[in-house]
Amino acid sequence: MNDESHGQRRETIKKDLMFYRFSLYGFLKNLRLFEPFLILIFLDGGLNYFQIGLLYSVRDIATNILEVPTGVFADIYGRRKSMVMSFLSYIIAFIVFYLFPNFYAYVGAMILYAFGEAFRSGTHKALILEYLKQHGMSHLKVEYYGHTRGASQLGSALNSLLAAALVFYSGNYRYVFLASMLPYVLDLINLATYPPELDGEITPKAQRNTKEQARQTLRDFWRMLTDGEMRRALLNSAGFTAAFKSTKDYLQPIVKSFALTLPFFLALDETRRASVVIGVVYFFIYLLSSEASRRAARVSRRFSDLAAAINFTYFLGASFLLLAGIATWQQVAIASILIYLGFYVLQNLRRPMMVSYISDRIASRVMASGLSVESEASTLMMAVFAPILGALADRFGVGVALAIFGGLMVLGGLFVRVRPVETGQGEAA
Repeated sequence: MNDESHGQRRETIKKDLMFYRFSLYGFLKNLRLFEPFLILIFLDGGLNYFQIGLLYSVRDIATNILEVPTGVFADIYGRRKSMVMSFLSYIIAFIVFYLFPNFYAYVGAMILYAFGEAFRSGTHKALILEYLKQHGMSHLKVEYYGHTRGASQLGSALNSLLAAALVFYSGNYRYVFLASMLPYVLDLINLATYPPELDGEITPKAQRNTKEQARQTLRDFWRMLTDGEMRRALLNSAGFTAAFKSTKDYLQPIVKSFALTLPFFLALDETRRASVVIGVVYFFIYLLSSEASRRAARVSRRFSDLAAAINFTYFLGASFLLLAGIATWQQVAIASILIYLGFYVLQNLRRPMMVSYISDRIASRVMASGLSVESEASTLMMAVFAPILGALADRFGVGVALAIFGGLMVLGGLFVRVRPVETGQGEAA
């Protein structure tokens, strides 16, 4: 998005059938009933924070290894097929998580989950961007993606209540894996029936000449990675996302500790007492995150350009993580929870901005692959962050670990400030 269009456009997005199908994808995809309890599930199974960090690292390293080939697969054989492969992998992973609750089986499940992440990352965004291009709405990327992402966060809000109700009723965390299969089967059907034209520039000749297509995609990768501004944008986006995803689940033990101090439901066991408060907290977090996604374009227009909005939200988010760590260290749980809420909101404000900013620098024919590069950088950072964060949490406590990461994130932001995109730059890429 160039600076002029950033400051002046006020057009309304077209909410047709595909808008609602794109929104339905995000809504169903975020019905991951295990997410509000994932660290607690692992802790309940006897794992320590370092082992949990290793599991996250296995998932992220596997995702990182698979990002480029799955991105190439999407560009050659079609984005819809890539999404179907993704959701089949997720469903199998959920089955393994449910049936085999031990560290080594979890490693296998994390690898299966990584297949799902790698096939999906960047690909659905590319489907949306292709649709906008075909219908002359490319200039509304922030608004459109922000609204569809808002539906995703509504799914997460409902997910929190459903997960809490299931854990409260059953008294067992692991049933959430089994329950997560139903929305994923429905989403698989939704994705498999997307219009074929959203696959982009795919022809029978291109499918036969897969080696040449792969070489062309890799050449485009190299152009992106040798562009200094593009590298800075990738690191800004990936660094913030990696820090957020590596630390966000640590809210769960914070909320659980807070729940156990409340003078409510004292006749219930710890799991059920914690499930009630966790469900309510995550419901409000995702409700506000949903609204933040829909308002991303409006917020970004308050700045001189999109780059200024991205830089400001990066430093604000880093400061939130630092303050959340300090509040947790000082055992002011309610303050930590509220600050974490702000961190979640910022992540969902930033994401539509970053998708628009990066897409303006990538040629449309390799959109899936290009956005996968950004996701690959994020997963690589997460693979490094997760076990280090876990070891710090085991050694010094969750609060100190979060504060250290927040401080490092602030320092890192000095080197990844982005600049405005020049008009037409993305098409020339």
